[in-house]
Amino acid sequence: MAKIDDVVLRQKEGARFVITAPMLGLNEQQFDLLASGWVEDGGPGFEVAGVPHRTCIDGEFFINRITVVKSTAE
Repeated sequence: MAKIDDVVLRQKEGARFVITAPMLGLNEQQFDLLASGWVEDGGPGFEVAGVPHRTCIDGEFFINRITVVKSTAE
């Protein structure tokens, strides 16, 4: 299981990349809670770009993948 900081630090300034639930060792429900905050306020060292991808589980939609851009200022 990777930490979000590890994923972000591997990226170059201004890089556009994807963060997924499995990358962080989370299920869709856990990732949805985390990613919802990032969509609203930005994440640690990145901003969300575009519309988050959602998956449907038992009739409920959860964010399972987001595309982000690494911030130029840390």
